Amino acid sequence: MANAIYWYSLSRQSDPSLRALMSRTVVNFFLDATLLLLLAMLAATAVVVQYVFPPGTSSAGWMLWGYSYNAWSRMHFGLTCVFALGVLVHVMLHWTWVCGVVFGKLLRRKDRLADLDDGIRTLYGVATLITILVLIGIFVAAANLAIEPPSAGASP
Repeated sequence: MANAIYWYSLSRQSDPSLRALMSRTVVNFFLDATLLLLLAMLAATAVVVQYVFPPGTSSAGWMLWGYSYNAWSRMHFGLTCVFALGVLVHVMLHWTWVCGVVFGKLLRRKDRLADLDDGIRTLYGVATLITILVLIGIFVAAANLAIEPPSAGASP
């Protein structure tokens, strides 16, 4: 956090070369390039987990480049979390545009768009994020309650 504050304070100084280095366009470019790289890595790990290893419990003991099925699955989940965080930052950087599209194009309320200041847009963003997280939580809780152990006569 302190590092981010340091870079923010540096970007506010009058040195034009530093401002060009940390411009919003450059940040967006590197974020988008990172998201593209993460997406490619997600696709690769998904293919490995789904098609290279035998399914589920029958993959016990199998290794690919020193990593087990469980390690590849954990790697895929970790990449998914980092990708989701990157998408969240991407949407945050474009939040004014998102609000403009929602109110101007989808709701056809251009007059309402002018009334939205940054604080209201932020509140809409936080409310949207909380709603998404609550829906994910409900899904995980329902899955946790609905999961069934294997029957006594079933083979692994």
